[in-house]
Amino acid sequence: MNSPLSPKKPNGLFWPDLIPGVLIKRYKRFLADVELQTGRVVTAHCPNSGSMAACCEPGRPVFLSYHDSPKRKLKYTWEMIDMPTSLVGVNTLVPNRLVHLSLQEGLIRSLHGYQDIRREAKINAHTRLDLVLTGGKDTPCYVEIKNCTLVNDRMACFPDAVTVRGQKHLAELEKLKKAGCRCVIFFLVQRMDADLFRPADHIDPAYGHALRQAFECGVEIMVYDVHLDLKMIKLNRKIPYRL
Repeated sequence: MNSPLSPKKPNGLFWPDLIPGVLIKRYKRFLADVELQTGRVVTAHCPNSGSMAACCEPGRPVFLSYHDSPKRKLKYTWEMIDMPTSLVGVNTLVPNRLVHLSLQEGLIRSLHGYQDIRREAKINAHTRLDLVLTGGKDTPCYVEIKNCTLVNDRMACFPDAVTVRGQKHLAELEKLKKAGCRCVIFFLVQRMDADLFRPADHIDPAYGHALRQAFECGVEIMVYDVHLDLKMIKLNRKIPYRL
């Protein structure tokens, strides 16, 4: 079971039952040791391949989900961390599901008017984009969704680590735009303490260059934050960006 959240109409996803604990350390990218309130230490799956700068501080409260599947080696999944200025969703599977649901519910005004939403749109033998919207418009709209958790001084930045794959997605969107399609790069800030977004040139200048180039070619940039608590997560407000 890759994502435990369930939809809550009209505009959000329920978390599963969350288990509180304290982060001891995150290591090997996909592992995190957490001390539960009982004093037991468990190793949880960390569904995030980024550096998680600004959201993996040892000693911070965290929240896990539990999955008793025989196919799972690690029964716990790390879902959120409580940072000083916001809860932060760390599960990178959440943004795709939340944006998809928000589109179905008509909550993203600039993407209204499409009749069909298809996930995992195959572009070529090597690349898939997160969503393609079709019907009701002259051309399809391709949407690639990125999870953003790096926020400092109310500035959200992406990426939090060098991402060759992210550059590749921008190049594909640029090609599709030149072929006549509508294309969107959608940054979902999975926290509540950002007022502005910009590319993280100090971390991956090549991605920042690729984002600006794609924008100049007509690829649209959309940035939204979320409202999240221990019950649910939902799309909140559109965030301005600065290139």
